[in-house]
Amino acid sequence: MINREKLYINGQWTAPSCGEVFEVVNPATEETIGTIPAAKEHDADAAVVAARNAFEGWATTPVEERADWLDKIHAALKTRSGEMADLITAELGMPLKLTRMIQVGLPMVTLASYANHARTFPFKEKVGHSLIVKEAAGVVAAITPWNYPLHQIVAKVAPALAAGCTVVLKPSEVTPLNAFLLADIIDQVGLPAGVFNLVSGTGPIVGERLVIHGDVDLISFTGSTRAGKRVAELAAGGVKRVALELGGKSPSVVLDDADLAEVVKGTVKSCFLNSGQTCSAWTRLLVPEDRYDEAAELAVSAAKKFQPGDPMDENARLGPLVSRRQYEKVMDYIRQGCEEGATLLLGGMDAPVGLEHGYYVQPTVFGRVTPEMSIAREEIFGPVLSIMTYRSEDEAIALANATPYGLAAGVWSADETRAMAVARRLRAGQVDINGAPYNTEAPFGGYRQSGYGREMGRYGLEEYLEVKSIQLPPNA
Repeated sequence: MINREKLYINGQWTAPSCGEVFEVVNPATEETIGTIPAAKEHDADAAVVAARNAFEGWATTPVEERADWLDKIHAALKTRSGEMADLITAELGMPLKLTRMIQVGLPMVTLASYANHARTFPFKEKVGHSLIVKEAAGVVAAITPWNYPLHQIVAKVAPALAAGCTVVLKPSEVTPLNAFLLADIIDQVGLPAGVFNLVSGTGPIVGERLVIHGDVDLISFTGSTRAGKRVAELAAGGVKRVALELGGKSPSVVLDDADLAEVVKGTVKSCFLNSGQTCSAWTRLLVPEDRYDEAAELAVSAAKKFQPGDPMDENARLGPLVSRRQYEKVMDYIRQGCEEGATLLLGGMDAPVGLEHGYYVQPTVFGRVTPEMSIAREEIFGPVLSIMTYRSEDEAIALANATPYGLAAGVWSADETRAMAVARRLRAGQVDINGAPYNTEAPFGGYRQSGYGREMGRYGLEEYLEVKSIQLPPNA
């Protein structure tokens, strides 16, 4: 049991204002593995006060020194990366081999990236007789999700610190233990008091308090579209800056000249990564009508390789879902898919053989999915792939865009010029051509109800900066 009894406020581990706790459950065993404080509004207030008091000193700290602090955090995290990976696998359920690479490896890359950006970013420039300066936005409330917990924390905290902002972090109460370990690391390296603060609690209590607090200048939120709308609504009362990274229902568009075997392999891998609990996952496979049978056969074959198993097993490819609540939600979508007339090609609602305990879902593939079905329109967040067909390129693009979301997409074609033309017509924040790899320096974010604002790279740093024009005498 890992029992975290205190919050990290103003450079100290501080007792919360009440004794209530959240239990952290291992989704593979359904056993409680730890507890964290269930903070209240008073705790959020204390963290904001600490961040506000620390802001001026941190914002005026030379940027080279801020970069050095990020390097120190990076080095300390590296020494505890194995411990961090074990912890995230235990609370999230992603297979350990993948957790090392993605859940811990990616945040390491991001920390190093923002140390470099801090040193090279043009924080000022001359435009005519004006000096244009980019300054820290202020106190940041960073509210992060459970599915890529450390990655999303670092994707907010690292650029905020590089920009000169101070931070109050509210991690998800579902997978929070990694955030406490990161706070241990930050405390260990001696980051100045109040620059980083950690308050664990629910969205309606701690999250909303941070959003409406008069001393919070910017909110960076990653989570569901429903919760994101609430954040935007509350933040509007204070005319606060908000960055939202929300849901997705991303298409993988297969043009008629594509290598179908390669397409299906890449799409299934994207759809099932992290047991389907990825906002940018390609969950809709759009294929020409005359290639449906071939695509369906290939999809079933590829999906069968993602057999659920113990995430601590080095050979596991598909772990459990994160919680019973998430499990029941995914089961309901599978049920709806069957009831609404989709063809169940693989998987379904039965528990995987030999996995009676844990929130495991079989890899599931639906065929003959039509646009009005729930599984075609709504984010499932589980290992569920929907195969849809089209009869023309224009229809494929229309189907791809027929969703309130716009986070990600894939396009596949033997002709990259043709694929590029289709990519330009898709209403999504990032489009991969022929399975191109993720780029940590490229902006990540969405169109429409997938949110606004961008994370990662130089674009992520700019989210935490205000732009000021200083007009100089013409002869200065």
